[in-house]
Amino acid sequence: PIDHADVGPVQVFKYNAADGTAIEGVLTLPPGRDPKNLPVVILPHGGPAARDYPGFDWWAQAFASRGYAVLQPNFRGSTGYGAAFQHAGNGQWGRIMQSDISDGLAALAKQGIVDPKRACIMGASYGGFAALAGVTLQHGIYRCAVSVAGVSDVARLASTNIIGSDYDKAMRRAVEQELGARRDLRAISPINFAAGADAPILLIHGKDDIVVPYDQSNDMAAALQRAGKPVELVTLTDEDHWLSRGKTRQEMLEAAMRFVERHNPPDPVH
Repeated sequence: PIDHADVGPVQVFKYNAADGTAIEGVLTLPPGRDPKNLPVVILPHGGPAARDYPGFDWWAQAFASRGYAVLQPNFRGSTGYGAAFQHAGNGQWGRIMQSDISDGLAALAKQGIVDPKRACIMGASYGGFAALAGVTLQHGIYRCAVSVAGVSDVARLASTNIIGSDYDKAMRRAVEQELGARRDLRAISPINFAAGADAPILLIHGKDDIVVPYDQSNDMAAALQRAGKPVELVTLTDEDHWLSRGKTRQEMLEAAMRFVERHNPPDPVH
């Protein structure tokens, strides 16, 4: 059981993106710490058609318990804010959806809650893509990135889904709507920018993932190694996309915690 005093406070954090669009996020703060100049973990959700709600989140609380602020931004493309807000994410992987996330970090820093020089980004599935994009498509923002079952090659994932559906027209339309018809998906694929990665990367992936194939992380690791970039790959054997086994959830979290604490150390406990 978790003692009530060990649970970090959770609140809705509202901010404006660079273009003025109103964004909401969920902010979890470390228990018993003054919310000033904290190290931070940015934790974008998967989907991307999903959203985070204020409440107990085991990933967020794990990092809050170690002294980190955790922001879960509901960037454009998230559900629950109306059709227009969700559709505003279409064709914006690695673009506005990505800057919506880092704009949340900037807003937290402006209020003095976090130290922008002590930020890491972590996520799973689409959130894993956003983590990789944060240190390849973007630069100078994060000290490390953790991608769990993340997408590194968007073009390949799109073709895999279309081929896997036996070229179903509805699947093709859905993929083109979300990713952008006739967009160059290589231009938003982190694997093509591995040589420009500006922070250490941890890749964690279930070997039996049939949603985002394991090769998405394995090939990203190889590309980073070829480029001489710091990377670690943790393979979760007999595990799926959702980390359905409690043992591997713990394994994932322990690996991620070790990595983040090493590259973005928390403040000492007084």
